[in-house]
Amino acid sequence: MLSERAYAHLRAAILRGDHAPGDALKPQDLAKELGVSLAVVREALVRLVGEGFADRLPNRGFAVPAFSDRRWQEIAEARRAVEPVVLRMSVERGDVDWEARVRAAHHRLARTPPYPPGGGEHYSEAWSEAHRVFHRTLLEGCGNPVLLETFDRMWTASELARRWSARRTPGRDGVAEHRRLEEAALARDADAAAEVLAEHLTLTAAGLSDGLS
Repeated sequence: MLSERAYAHLRAAILRGDHAPGDALKPQDLAKELGVSLAVVREALVRLVGEGFADRLPNRGFAVPAFSDRRWQEIAEARRAVEPVVLRMSVERGDVDWEARVRAAHHRLARTPPYPPGGGEHYSEAWSEAHRVFHRTLLEGCGNPVLLETFDRMWTASELARRWSARRTPGRDGVAEHRRLEEAALARDADAAAEVLAEHLTLTAAGLSDGLS
């Protein structure tokens, strides 16, 4: 389907940084670039707006969200309010199978190169998926599908923020942060796990603060 291909292409381009924060997404130019109709491009852009990967501006068309957009801090606040609580539940309720899944998910994340072969400044899709699976697996021990659906929505909404934050804070030791999360969860230390996760989320939000060049 043309609209699906256009959506996938534009989403990947935005995540790669081909379109910088705040850049206009001009339907006519994109339609010409992709060799599709304006209607197809507009349908793809509307879908991206719904997922937080683009903004629809009154009388100005579409654009990539800006670094300074307040939504990133609002999403971070929501995640800090929800995810540490769910992780605490997960640590308290998770069984041995959950422990095994957490260990496996962390192993996969630790062994997956963050960047594509040959280097680059944008996370690979393989690493991004391993990262999502690790964080979701940590929470799955809670046994509450409604809370997990909430996590899924917030994760999608924060995808751009996560990637932009990583580019702006290259010295951050994400490997150590994820290792601490795994260790606290498997040690069944709910307080420590919740604290480590809250700090992890706070550092991501700080990477998009106005004061960071």
